[in-house]
Amino acid sequence: MQLVDIGVNLTHPTFACDPRSVIDRAYAAGVTQLVLTGTSLVESEAALTLCRELDKSRRHLFCTAGLHPHDASQWTSETATQLKDLLAEPEMRAVGECGLDFNRDLSPRDLQERVLEEHLQLAVETGLPVFHHERDADQRLVEILRPFRDRLSAAVVHCFTGDKRALYAYLDLDLHIGITGWICDERRGTHLHSLVREIPVSRLMLESDAPYLLPRTLRPKPKGGQNEPAFLPEVLREVARHRGVSEDELAAATTACAQLFFGIAPLEQPEQR
Repeated sequence: MQLVDIGVNLTHPTFACDPRSVIDRAYAAGVTQLVLTGTSLVESEAALTLCRELDKSRRHLFCTAGLHPHDASQWTSETATQLKDLLAEPEMRAVGECGLDFNRDLSPRDLQERVLEEHLQLAVETGLPVFHHERDADQRLVEILRPFRDRLSAAVVHCFTGDKRALYAYLDLDLHIGITGWICDERRGTHLHSLVREIPVSRLMLESDAPYLLPRTLRPKPKGGQNEPAFLPEVLREVARHRGVSEDELAAATTACAQLFFGIAPLEQPEQR
């Protein structure tokens, strides 16, 4: 069984001391391909560097480039050009993380919306899919995204935590949906148990969002409570349980979906690295 983790924050400071061990543990757990999330120019460049340092074969690690909506106020007249240059690198497989966050509002909403449109234009120009962040802003995301949708190759709402209305609005736009350990959280994620059955298997992908969102169903729990890509099989188990399918079946489907979405070549079998 092989899994693709479509969202790993490997540039996070908590992974800085030994990212190689994080990747090795993921491989050992069957998470054989990973997409490292870029959340700023600096972090996107760092993700690219990690891909090149930790995966000489260029078959296992890939990355994205974008500016998180929390940091939309940092966008300048040069940011689009710098991101476009980064996105031309072969390891880059999506535009983002970008989107709207009306939950924390760390950047003004009007700026978030303008910067989202800048990312969507980059996706149109590059032909790359879009890696979206959204919290408490699904209606505005749909409104902004709709005029661009026919010109976009694909788009995913990563770490989906919304309600049925939001899910159906995204599916109506032919968006992909990323599910994280949020579904394992008995305090706030139980609404996803029924909703996850509504996602077409051709549009469902799995992600750790590590080091965030440690699956609360995981036993034993790691010391320090930090999530890792190696724990993605726990998300797989929970999603498979609520969809009423086997873990092997779901793993094969979500892996094929992610590989197609990001343009990642399938692995014939686990390799020695």
